[in-house]
Amino acid sequence: MEMIRTVAKAWKIPDIRKKIVFTLLMLVVFRVGSLIPVPGIDREILAQTFDSETGLFALFNLFSGGAFSQFTIFALSITPYITASIILQLLTIAIPSLERLAREGVEGRKKIAAYTRYLTVVLAIIQAIGVSIGLFRQALISTDFFSVAVIVLVLTAGTTFLMWLGEQINEHGIGNGISLIIFAGIVSRLPSAIQEVWTKIADGSMSIVTLIIFVIFCVLVIVGIIYIQQGQRRVPVQYAKRVVGRKMYGGQATHIPMKVNQAGVIPVIFAMSFLQFPLTITYFMDPASGAAQWIEKWLSPMGSPGVWVYAAFNVVLIIFFTYFYTSVTFNPVEVAHNMKANGGFIPGIRPGKATIEYLNRVMTRITFVGAVFLAAVAILPTLVSELGGLNFHFGGTSLLIAVGVALDTMKQLEQQMVMRNYQGFLK
Repeated sequence: MEMIRTVAKAWKIPDIRKKIVFTLLMLVVFRVGSLIPVPGIDREILAQTFDSETGLFALFNLFSGGAFSQFTIFALSITPYITASIILQLLTIAIPSLERLAREGVEGRKKIAAYTRYLTVVLAIIQAIGVSIGLFRQALISTDFFSVAVIVLVLTAGTTFLMWLGEQINEHGIGNGISLIIFAGIVSRLPSAIQEVWTKIADGSMSIVTLIIFVIFCVLVIVGIIYIQQGQRRVPVQYAKRVVGRKMYGGQATHIPMKVNQAGVIPVIFAMSFLQFPLTITYFMDPASGAAQWIEKWLSPMGSPGVWVYAAFNVVLIIFFTYFYTSVTFNPVEVAHNMKANGGFIPGIRPGKATIEYLNRVMTRITFVGAVFLAAVAILPTLVSELGGLNFHFGGTSLLIAVGVALDTMKQLEQQMVMRNYQGFLK
């Protein structure tokens, strides 16, 4: 209820209302575009393809909100942009010139963002070619160069447009544009999921007890996600008193809020994008070939024993990307130097190297808790489905992304409210 009141009060402020309306309109544009089909595709053959191969393509449908299975202009979704972002962030550590750009502030970040856009277009073209001449070749009405080129251009333009849409939300709306686009895609599948559950109950394939257990499980996971997302370690900081002219400054006590999950849902999104790579290779293969069948068996979340290999890689990548992204967003060296320059210190810890080591130690410990939690929620549905025999493919990753993005968006909305001396429901 407090959340609803916060949104209601934010709606009464004209500039915030404009941002909310702009964000909603951009998401509506995304959903409308997800219904526009790519030209030159035989829809009957396309439907047969997904009826028989649903397991292999379930992962690609997650980010696109069903646009991939319908092969619409947003079929590639925003995944090329996410992959490009991962590559650029990894290269920032490996290449000194990119590292210098990242440290140049706003101008440096603008150049890196431009490189990310160029790489996104390249990756989108490669993926569009793979989809057109590989995965959906049988569904093409015509396989001549012009027809395939049109499909590739339409798919690449769709991804580029989504990238631009996300940037517009970042600039003129509320929340992270790319995350909100993924969120909208996940939430859009909720009505069909409810209808599927209702059908299973009606035909007797799912019992009421199973549904109740599933709902309880979902509620517990959501509560856990909120608890971890809001959790933080407050490192106390004391500022020494100093006299400037006739005035005395400093002497107050404050703290550094170190979040348990500093990276949010980014590690989950990065891990999923990384795990898509082997499945993307199958675009260029014959589905009946030995290599494609091997990938589906060993590296697909629907394969056997691939489901366990996929889950293991998912855990490792989520933990890795949690530490990686946290190190990018929180730099103990910079925090310690800024604190020392302003006369601040952590009680009982010497300024300088000792402070850096202390902050790094605290960050490492609490990040481990957040990373393990993210990984646990991501693979819990697999454990429940495979070991518990629950015939319901519950998307733990989808829930993580949806709840995480909703919390981050509400925080940004509250920041807008705090600027107007309003205290919201997130404390």
